[in-house]
Amino acid sequence: MENTMATILPEIDIDRVTMKYRTDASEVLALQEVTMNIRQGEFVSLLGPSGCGKTTLLRIIADLIQPTSGSVQVAGGTAREARLAQKYGIVFQNPVLYDWRKVRENVTLPLEMMGVKKSERRHRAMELLSLVGLEHAASRYPWQLSGGMQQRVAIARALAMEPEILLMDEPFSALDEFSRERLNEELLAIWSQVKNTVVFVTHSIPEAIFLSDRVFVLSPHPGRLSAVVDISMPRPRTKEMRQSETFFRLIAQIRGSFEGV
Repeated sequence: MENTMATILPEIDIDRVTMKYRTDASEVLALQEVTMNIRQGEFVSLLGPSGCGKTTLLRIIADLIQPTSGSVQVAGGTAREARLAQKYGIVFQNPVLYDWRKVRENVTLPLEMMGVKKSERRHRAMELLSLVGLEHAASRYPWQLSGGMQQRVAIARALAMEPEILLMDEPFSALDEFSRERLNEELLAIWSQVKNTVVFVTHSIPEAIFLSDRVFVLSPHPGRLSAVVDISMPRPRTKEMRQSETFFRLIAQIRGSFEGV
């Protein structure tokens, strides 16, 4: 198995990415010489404190912004080619929903754009809404939902296209701890079936450990890759693992990597 994994080319290859922002008064270095490789079908987290460049790096991968220097290759091509080929599903920190469309219609929007038949996209929408616990809200409008419920709709919509790469920018940060942990488990259940590549941004150490195969730890000001932590817990992950000795050891290891910055 190890030899097989060694031959897998990285699906996302980030090479010495640096990002500078110019302001009226100065130049801000957000990311500095970040290099990392993410394998196909891998679930990784970008972990770090606020201001360390996690979201900036995710947006560079998604081809939403361009780095000052360095490059991103996706499946052997450019990030732009991957975006145009609709390889990405993206969930932002704040949900981006259309208030005049019902919840079900928000979820089906990507499928409509792809020309999927109405009956099929309706079935897929209800399947996804059930998965995120919102099947009862299918006929409501976004403005009738709480912020956390709106984010779950956004997650369902991103999953509708079954993207090869799912980019998630702190999607559960608005939820209470119980809902967050449940959605962690549901996200892994979906991922175990689809086996797409997931890049997940979070500032929660326990969340990163529970979800990920590997955790990339970014240091603050400027964002640099300070550690790569392999998560040595078997899959499927269960809620009981949150109380295991291995889980707490990994928390201590990652906290130690921050202290060493």
